[in-house]
Amino acid sequence: MGNIKKNINTPLTENIIKTLKAGDEILLSGIIYTARDMAHARLQDMIQKGEQLPFDAAGSVIYYVGPSPAPVGRVIGSAGPTSSYRMDPFVPSMFKAGMLGMIGKGSRSAEVKELIVGKCGVYFGATGGAAALLSGSIVEAEVIAFDDLGPEALRKLRVKNMPVIVINDCYGGDLYLEGIRKYSEEL
Repeated sequence: MGNIKKNINTPLTENIIKTLKAGDEILLSGIIYTARDMAHARLQDMIQKGEQLPFDAAGSVIYYVGPSPAPVGRVIGSAGPTSSYRMDPFVPSMFKAGMLGMIGKGSRSAEVKELIVGKCGVYFGATGGAAALLSGSIVEAEVIAFDDLGPEALRKLRVKNMPVIVINDCYGGDLYLEGIRKYSEEL
């Protein structure tokens, strides 16, 4: 299991992902995209129709977040992760489009964990309840599609040193399961 602190830049590559282990603490920098349920449904529809997505998905990282409006002087409002399991049905399409990383909170389905291994992807966890703190890592934010969805619009974010932790790595490592095993052994 990890705990190594690493600085990583997007877009992700297979070589970068292969250096990550469940439990590694990451400071993520570069461009990431936001999408929740409704935006994912639209993206999946576009992928199924063979339409061009509103962003280059190759090596992309999708952050499951619906940020609050930006206060005066800030680029974005609170931006904490939403429960990832709701996006599980869309993950096969997003991997097909080229996505390699996801950020959210909570466990993923067995199918998504298998896809992470098979596609050499990664699932990062962001700390729920720290939305205001996480928004401090976002240095630019721009709506790039689905403006009618309000907070759930597709956004392009530039992040600098966003603190995340590897939950599921490309080797089948699962930080949540490791934690349960470790706790059970200590009882």
